[in-house]
Amino acid sequence: MGGGATADAYHLTAPHPEGLGARNVMKAALADAGMQPDDIDYINVHGTSTPLGDVAEVKAIQAVFGEAAYKMNISSTKSMTGHLLGAAGAVESIAAIKSIIHGLVPPTINHFTDDPQLDPKLNFTFNVAQHREVRAALSNTFGFGGHNASVIFKKFVP
Repeated sequence: MGGGATADAYHLTAPHPEGLGARNVMKAALADAGMQPDDIDYINVHGTSTPLGDVAEVKAIQAVFGEAAYKMNISSTKSMTGHLLGAAGAVESIAAIKSIIHGLVPPTINHFTDDPQLDPKLNFTFNVAQHREVRAALSNTFGFGGHNASVIFKKFVP
């Protein structure tokens, strides 16, 4: 449905602490798709399980999606695949598409300890896949130097 690309160049390896690049790229993807925050049911986050990256991305999700963030599923498939470097975005996009096709959100596995900086009311889909209708899914991919990409996929209804 749409996509966005930004470059924030905040730091060579660290994201902006408030997730500015992530915020801007998700807003751009929504605008390109002509969609609203509450149209998204699932976000496949960049989610590398780093304290700086995960917190910044979640702050960005909360800033962009507001109350809609509490109604969606959020998960990181990197918890199952590892970081596939250049292939990560493609594989995570496939996972987002499959969630739409099968009505099943993949989990963030191996979660044992909550991070006090992340809002526990958000549904991070910890350890167990969840069945739900996914009308639209957003997939985030971020990289060193501050480049960011988000793509939105939507269920085809003839």
